Amino acid sequence: MAVPEFQAFWVPVLRALSDGQTRHWREIREPVAKELEVMDEDHADTLPSGKSRFDSRVQWSITHLFQAGLLARPKRGHVQITSRGKEMLAEHPDRIDIKLLGKFEEYRDFRSRTRVTSRDTAGDVTESDDGSGGTPPEAIEKAVQEINEALASEVLQRVLDQAPVFLERLVLTLLTAMGYGGRAGAAEHWGGSGDGGIDGVVRQDVLGLDRVYVQAKRYASDHAVGRPDIQAFVGALHGQQADRGVFITTSRFSADARSYVERIPNRIVLIDGRRLAELMILHNVGVQDESTFVLKRVDEDFFDQL
Repeated sequence: MAVPEFQAFWVPVLRALSDGQTRHWREIREPVAKELEVMDEDHADTLPSGKSRFDSRVQWSITHLFQAGLLARPKRGHVQITSRGKEMLAEHPDRIDIKLLGKFEEYRDFRSRTRVTSRDTAGDVTESDDGSGGTPPEAIEKAVQEINEALASEVLQRVLDQAPVFLERLVLTLLTAMGYGGRAGAAEHWGGSGDGGIDGVVRQDVLGLDRVYVQAKRYASDHAVGRPDIQAFVGALHGQQADRGVFITTSRFSADARSYVERIPNRIVLIDGRRLAELMILHNVGVQDESTFVLKRVDEDFFDQL
């Protein structure tokens, strides 16, 4: 038989993890294949990129179940069922699909951010959000958007799992990757007791005459960074006789905090958790390229000139 569509994987994936143990995703391949009756020859089925279609669907199943809170990713490459996942499996032992996961707000947010209408990475129609068709390039763009959205969520969770000092060092690495500083050693980590409310500085020129100061706060997504936090950062900048800085958090900023920044003469850039993850992906910080696809079109000039 052919490899089933990827929603059919969701119950077998949860069942393979139902004992609550943390396992590498490759360890669940065999029990999932057995339950779905996927034969050895079916594992030879590959995507155009050369990746196993079966493995792709296992990994994408994990992504969707993670976005819905049914699975956790405690460490690299490993997954574990959550209490919500156990409850969902007990209530729906035969099939779990996108419609069922839609009862969870975080999954609805994930779907609304991507608005993917057409296909999973294996090319199967999974859901139509608006019933309209699109061109192949549009489908590719939407697929890339979904992949990056899922990746952003995982990247941000990985940051939250680390100690606070990791975030302080991460943001300096990110700013350097974005082109700030421009020379080795331009970024300096200040975090720790007695840092005066500044976690680091990026020197924009060799003499250090132009500096950007950084504050990083690791908070869960339900904690909004408010105006008092920004005011404290502005005070710390004044102590350095500085007028510019970057405040980065893994959570979000309150409307009052954003409004305050717009009214003051200091140049303060606010980067929330979602934007932090997007910038990390854009500048290849904490992520790496997996596949590259090249779209080609007819060269009209070539045929006109010969």
